[in-house]
Amino acid sequence: MNDKNLIELIKNSSLNHIAIIMDGNGRWAQERGLDRSKGHSAGMQKVVEIIEVAQKLEIKYLSLYAFSTENWKRPQIEVSTLFSILNTFIKNELNRLIENNVRLTLMGDISKLPFTSKKAVEYAINKTKDNTGLTVNIGLNYGSRNEISMGIKKICNDVRLGKIKEDYIDDLTLSKYLYTSDIPDPDLLIRTGGEKRLSNFMLYQLAYSEFDFPKIFWPDYGEKEFKDSIINFINRNRRFGGLNEK
Repeated sequence: MNDKNLIELIKNSSLNHIAIIMDGNGRWAQERGLDRSKGHSAGMQKVVEIIEVAQKLEIKYLSLYAFSTENWKRPQIEVSTLFSILNTFIKNELNRLIENNVRLTLMGDISKLPFTSKKAVEYAINKTKDNTGLTVNIGLNYGSRNEISMGIKKICNDVRLGKIKEDYIDDLTLSKYLYTSDIPDPDLLIRTGGEKRLSNFMLYQLAYSEFDFPKIFWPDYGEKEFKDSIINFINRNRRFGGLNEK
């Protein structure tokens, strides 16, 4: 299927937001007798490729799970390498993102990031905040349970301050207190690497998302596989708890 036809199918579907758990970098490297850091570097290059493909296909939102609150448990050298790769990515790719009208947003608490990474992320977000093309939402030091508990605490505080009434709190209220308050919920979640779990990623937002679990490791996941995931989504019948329309 050519890009023009696929773009038309996407426009006629409900697909606006794709979320990706980019899994398998370490295993990809180990299978090749390489250090895990090589897998993370290869994975970062795939981020660039998939962003460009998503933009070409006129996807509006792309959420990427880059570093979870649980990833701090990894060896310190691997954690340091991950942030070094992040810094390099921003340094090398930010101008291209700006030229392509990409907007970067963030999910997570970056206050705990290394100083240089925190400043680099803040700079990138500020430089792209007025862009109107593809929104790339990065999960950094992100955990969905933390996000939900944080949102509940903010709601309780606003109730105490009289900003909202307890009787009017519903699911839409909570969604407005999450990191993703200004973007729609994902329509499609892709997790590479063969694992079939959410790993504390966007638990609230993924309530009615379609899931795709390709076995391929993230560094091997390219344009063809991304398009296959999209076509698979388009061919599904989303009922949101209802019945098929006749």
